[in-house]
Amino acid sequence: MKVDRRSFLGLGLGAAAGIAVSPIGMKLTDDSSIWTQNWPWTPVPVDGEVSYENSVCSLCPGSCGISIKKIGGRPVKIEGLAEYPINDGGACLHGIAGLQYLYDPARVKTPLKKNGDKFEEISWDDAIAFVADKLGDIRKSGAPEKLACIIDKDQGSVSGLFKRLLKTFGSSNFYTMPSLESYLELTAATLHGEGETISFDLENANFVLSFGAGIIEGWGSPVNCFKANASRKQRHAKLYQIEPRLSNTAANADRWIPVKPGTEADLALGICAVILKNKLFDSTATANFKGGLNKFGALLQKDYTSSKTAEITGVKASDIEKIAILFAKAKMPVAVFGKGRGDGAQSLKELVAVHTLNCLVGNINKKGGAFVQQKTNYLEFPDESMDSIADKGFGKTKLGPYVNQLIEKVNASSEPAVEALFVYNANPCHSLHDSKNAKQAIGKIPFVVSFSSFLDETAMEADIILPSHTFIERLEDVPSGAGLSKTVVGLTKPIVKPLFNTKNPGDAILLIAKALEGSIAKSFEWESYEECLEGVTSSIWDSLSEEGFAIISEGVPSGSAKVNISFLAKNPLTVQAQGDFALTLIPIDNMRLISAGVAASPFAIKTVSDKVLMGRDIVVEINPLTAKGLKDGGTATLTTPIGTARVKVNFNEGTMPGVIGMVEGLGHTFDNKYVSNKGINVNDLIGPVIESGSGLDAAFGIKAKISKA
Repeated sequence: MKVDRRSFLGLGLGAAAGIAVSPIGMKLTDDSSIWTQNWPWTPVPVDGEVSYENSVCSLCPGSCGISIKKIGGRPVKIEGLAEYPINDGGACLHGIAGLQYLYDPARVKTPLKKNGDKFEEISWDDAIAFVADKLGDIRKSGAPEKLACIIDKDQGSVSGLFKRLLKTFGSSNFYTMPSLESYLELTAATLHGEGETISFDLENANFVLSFGAGIIEGWGSPVNCFKANASRKQRHAKLYQIEPRLSNTAANADRWIPVKPGTEADLALGICAVILKNKLFDSTATANFKGGLNKFGALLQKDYTSSKTAEITGVKASDIEKIAILFAKAKMPVAVFGKGRGDGAQSLKELVAVHTLNCLVGNINKKGGAFVQQKTNYLEFPDESMDSIADKGFGKTKLGPYVNQLIEKVNASSEPAVEALFVYNANPCHSLHDSKNAKQAIGKIPFVVSFSSFLDETAMEADIILPSHTFIERLEDVPSGAGLSKTVVGLTKPIVKPLFNTKNPGDAILLIAKALEGSIAKSFEWESYEECLEGVTSSIWDSLSEEGFAIISEGVPSGSAKVNISFLAKNPLTVQAQGDFALTLIPIDNMRLISAGVAASPFAIKTVSDKVLMGRDIVVEINPLTAKGLKDGGTATLTTPIGTARVKVNFNEGTMPGVIGMVEGLGHTFDNKYVSNKGINVNDLIGPVIESGSGLDAAFGIKAKISKA
């Protein structure tokens, strides 16, 4: 079997073997001297006193502790922080390269206001006044609910300030980008009840059944997963990886189970059927099942027999039964969901079906299993001051529960459904499916305010940019998430004074609120974000300020969890890929690239294999059996119902026949010659598919054709 050796032995597996991901690779090392000589924006520090400062990386949900080396007061190196409870000295490629964001050529250095097609510099005072005037006009019109916000996550004090501003303004239209944490909470709400979330004890599980979770491709907290995977063989634990292609995680697993794209939910239900049929379930656990267990069981025995499931998924009936028996009889089994990094489009049917396996075998709130526990709320914001305008507006129905529905409502409306939009730490014009559609929606909104540190695709659509400090320059609480078995709140610290005329986003929100005056200003009486942070985290502030982190919860939660399977008992439809072409294009998560939020650093881009990016051309994976008329390494035209792209071809027997794989995270178009105009954005080729019953964009891929260029 042909496997891309460079990818197989690359960064992910090096980290998985217990390396702290500091040895990056020969290609990177060979070129390091060239970079420092030829990249004029790369800082070259002078000699001086050597010092170290500790902080937290917030580039991904991993929230790793970091140690930053400084020479003469200038940061020159980032390493993992030893004994930090999440990563214990480990660091991923992106964390190591974090300093490049400080000096990134795409940084927004001062507030900008759009004049025609160009941005002009503006003072902070004028920028805040301009934003407040626009928002004031919206309030005076009696439609405060037409202010919306798109942000990266729901947790943390900065998110809390954005939500607080929207609420006191009179809008419930607060949205987060898709994330593993949001899917964990949605799955928990569907099966266990509102206010819950799910985490996985990968460090102790002895049988991990992963439905496409890229455990060494950036799923969850990457370094934590690397370490858990590295200890797996010492613990004699098994990993079975279910997905359509031989990813690094699949190659490192004890067994790879190829499955037809989009049928993972059906496979999970087929495994459930075997467990029920053979009475391999935990009777004490199933006593907590509500919502139609008999109906659910009858459905499985009718529609998900091993033979029917095999026909749907492409997995042999005998394999389905073997997997079910091994999983059910394991001492500490855990089924893990969230394809790739877990932050892309996902099907609620799939998420719930996979987690039902954990519920059936009774490994909930037990060592080595899945933990179901209350969402952590360590923040203590005072009650808001709400005037009649805010009460009326906030009481109106939200445009939709998910950001993709916001985009559709804006595009479908002849009158502006949203008059003003805040965007922070998110890039929907690049990260959402059918990115052109997202760009169109952002363009239809009369007033867009970006708080981006970088002039990315979404910031380019803004009317005004209030640039934020990078994580190296600001103070902020950073709660862990993404399925970790412990909850840790870290504290990023300003390691250097801001290089440019930027602000902490928390301070920018405070200034806007005060400029709006009235009841809104009364809800933001802190003099600074630092004062606000200390106040709302008062219960853990001593630990945060002294230790740099606070452990909110760790260990195994007590008690069992009730399970409501009414969603699955209704037998929701399995999502189908859009289009009528014969092949299926699927997105691929690559540990060396970032698919959401900020773009990958130049450092990370340099490490990408030429089996992924060849020069400026993106490379797609395809099985030789599917590649009739194509040449390995040749150029081809890839077509889907929403777009066409020129691509290079890589024959890979580790990709199932009928499937084309393309990496996420490339194809940026903003002004950074080291990162942009390399490859294409796979989201330009994949459109959303809305799952009935959930409203989620569950497009796992799209139908496609490929031909010689």
